[in-house]
Amino acid sequence: MSNFTLHELQCFNAVVRGGGFQAAAELLHRSHPSVFASVAKLERQLGLELLDRSGYRVQLTEAGRAFHRKVRVLLHEAEELGTYAAQLAMGEESELRVVLGDLCPLPPVLEILSSFFAQRPQTRLHLLFETVTGPWERLLEDEADLIVHRVPKSDVRMEWIDLGRVALVPVVAPGFLPFPLDTDITPQRMQALTQCVVRDSSRHPSEPGHFLIEGAPRTSVPDHLMKKELILHGMAWGHVPRFMIETELRNGSLLSIAGQHFPGVVEELSAARRRDRPHGPVADQLWDFLARHAAVLKPALGRVPGAKKAPERDG
Repeated sequence: MSNFTLHELQCFNAVVRGGGFQAAAELLHRSHPSVFASVAKLERQLGLELLDRSGYRVQLTEAGRAFHRKVRVLLHEAEELGTYAAQLAMGEESELRVVLGDLCPLPPVLEILSSFFAQRPQTRLHLLFETVTGPWERLLEDEADLIVHRVPKSDVRMEWIDLGRVALVPVVAPGFLPFPLDTDITPQRMQALTQCVVRDSSRHPSEPGHFLIEGAPRTSVPDHLMKKELILHGMAWGHVPRFMIETELRNGSLLSIAGQHFPGVVEELSAARRRDRPHGPVADQLWDFLARHAAVLKPALGRVPGAKKAPERDG
């Protein structure tokens, strides 16, 4: 049996990734001769020629290509094993940092967290609130153990549990529009009216603004609660999570203007954590707890209600 080492496999993989020994040496922060010797030793032990060194750039042989497919799998499993060992080495955390985003419905999420942490008095919950891309920044800069927000699911550094859908409804207060509610509401008609937006709490915002009308006057607020109040007072219009305005939509103090040009937006609310970082035992228990209680939002809160005629008022 060949007694090759993990280091030799890492050197071979780095040569393939980098296209040569010098690039591999830079990837691994080792010397060129050290990487070259490790790969040569691996080939001797296997009795295989893994690399064709006859050209300007080294190339995989047929045997090398087949062997490299297995090496990639093994190195990935070795990385996961290292992460798992780091988790086992951790004691129970004294604190967990959880970031709630501006799309997070507080009552159901806090109820879940309260139920979990009531059984773990040795671990303190440190809650933070961030908006727009702020939760992602906290998580990716290791300033949070978990976030509850919408998640960029193409980012391979994150894993997530879906909790439900949040509908963002474009709304106005009665009398705010200078034209009837059943008019075809276009961006051009809304361009003269003040639009309210939530400021991004990220230090380095990674997304442009959403739902913005080019050239329209804007006012910015720190969160959706303040946005709702401005809209209720006839100071602006904007998109607000449906779970925050169910009562106002029913009693007519806020009116949906959702239609062809402003369809509203439905976002997936998720709990997310780093896939590429070790997690302590309490963090893992919280993750499993959230997975068992994943249905946080009622399905109706993930649908955008269409525009209706404003109710007639006496006097």
